[in-house]
Amino acid sequence: MTALVRAEWTKLFSTRVWIGLLLGACVMAGGFAALLTGLAGQEGGPPPVGSTEYEALAFSVASNAAVFALILGIIGMTQEFRHRTATPTFLTSPKRGRVVVAKLVAYTLAAVPFALAALAVTVAVVVVYAGARGAAPSLTGENAEVLLSAGLAIVVYAVIGVGLGALLRNQVGAIVGALVYLYVVEPLLSAFSATAAVYKWLPGGALEAMTTSFRGPEAIAPDLLERWQGGLLLLGYGLVAALLGTLLSVRRDVV
Repeated sequence: MTALVRAEWTKLFSTRVWIGLLLGACVMAGGFAALLTGLAGQEGGPPPVGSTEYEALAFSVASNAAVFALILGIIGMTQEFRHRTATPTFLTSPKRGRVVVAKLVAYTLAAVPFALAALAVTVAVVVVYAGARGAAPSLTGENAEVLLSAGLAIVVYAVIGVGLGALLRNQVGAIVGALVYLYVVEPLLSAFSATAAVYKWLPGGALEAMTTSFRGPEAIAPDLLERWQGGLLLLGYGLVAALLGTLLSVRRDVV
């Protein structure tokens, strides 16, 4: 298993894809933090700088980087089929389940520096920008919990990505489908009262429960789970996706 995990890291770091995704994660986290801080206190905008609500929202935007961890996991699994390397990979390790498990371990660990980088950029932007506006937030208590939850969510999304890639196998389809779901389907479900109750049980609702992320003043706010419940639910989605992906990869032919 150790050799398989090392092989996955070799595949990952032999290309520049991870660099682009890491930069994208940092830019998105920092950009949202700067935007939210800049709008804080304005009419119809986020709570003012210095308030407890602002600090929780500002640090929670680090979780936006989770989409890049999701893509990282998807690419890690689907590249085997996209580049026709699945056959030699499975011939080298005939037990396909071990290959998928190795990918899960490798990309979960690879997502940790992604999470740390996104958190570091978010903290730097918020502390400097909010400090320039007269109220630099602390990094303890509730704020520390929000940051920890956001980092955990980024790592779990990498697990979901590997599982989703094993389920769909088509790289473009998996990435596009994931983005459409995250940025179109879930926002629509959360925006209507008829479906708002379902939203809290979805990955986006679980992520929001973990990080208390900002959805805008006009959004309908559905009931959310407790932070620990959201974390367990999101982890459950990752494990279920990984389990189904493992079972299907073992049963399906490699083409």
